[in-house]
Amino acid sequence: PLSFSASELVRSAPVPLQPYLRLMRLHQPAGTWLLYLPCTWSIGLAAEPGCLPDWHMLSLFGLGAVLMRGAGCTINDMWDRDYDRKVVRTASRPLAAGDISTFQSFVFLGGQLSLALCVLLCLNYYSIVLGAASLSLVVTYPLMKRITYWPQLILGLTFNWGSLLGWSAIRGSCEWSVCLPLYLAGVMWTLVYDTIYAHQDKRDDVMIGVKSTALHFKEDTKQWLSGFSLAMLLSLCMAGMNCNQTFPYYSAVAAVGAHLAHQIYTLDIDKPEDCWKKFVSNRTVGVLLFIGIVLGNL
Repeated sequence: PLSFSASELVRSAPVPLQPYLRLMRLHQPAGTWLLYLPCTWSIGLAAEPGCLPDWHMLSLFGLGAVLMRGAGCTINDMWDRDYDRKVVRTASRPLAAGDISTFQSFVFLGGQLSLALCVLLCLNYYSIVLGAASLSLVVTYPLMKRITYWPQLILGLTFNWGSLLGWSAIRGSCEWSVCLPLYLAGVMWTLVYDTIYAHQDKRDDVMIGVKSTALHFKEDTKQWLSGFSLAMLLSLCMAGMNCNQTFPYYSAVAAVGAHLAHQIYTLDIDKPEDCWKKFVSNRTVGVLLFIGIVLGNL
């Protein structure tokens, strides 16, 4: 039977290409969605009242999200190849398994970043500088798990840069009264879903000495996730008020709150398969909010 899943597409690619496609996680698109969706929120909020979001920008940022998520995963695997060999879930990653060399991955990284730069250069000067400023976060994030129990916070700062960039790409600069609350909301959201994600590997992480919020929060995880979710919802309300959003937007925020509440209430932090299921379901959170932004604008 025909299958159009991302993993099937990667498996059907020429064999020499498959390790590179897996290195950039094309077979696991959930992370790409989570990087892309904050960009769509910002582009949607920046649209003129009564107008749809700029589809050209949505497409451009979609391509940029694929490339930058791929580059981030490549950097992560280059830093972590020795750790990945010791964790069951990550031992089959191309670098850890020896399917490609460090030099080959470095050349591949250069290609991804070059293409991402081409995408960035399609934007205005303000956005080019703003986008380039995120590169230091992209490069240093993978090191944070060695230093702090809060690498998920650094990931949030990195993954939600698009909530600043999307607005500036449309308007020419950031409206900080809107962009900062939106960025904060995205950071809080990342702390929710990536803490859930980190619970998959907590046993291995303890053995190899890697830190995470999952290990820091332990059995208090649900209380922390509830606090992050509340902060996210309040920040979204502030962003909406500062750009005169309407009833559909706040309805979507309420739906996001209900989704997060259900997610946290039913989460079993000791079952990796449930953690993965909850992590992936966060794409629905992002899509709900984007739909609310579009309808609120119209």
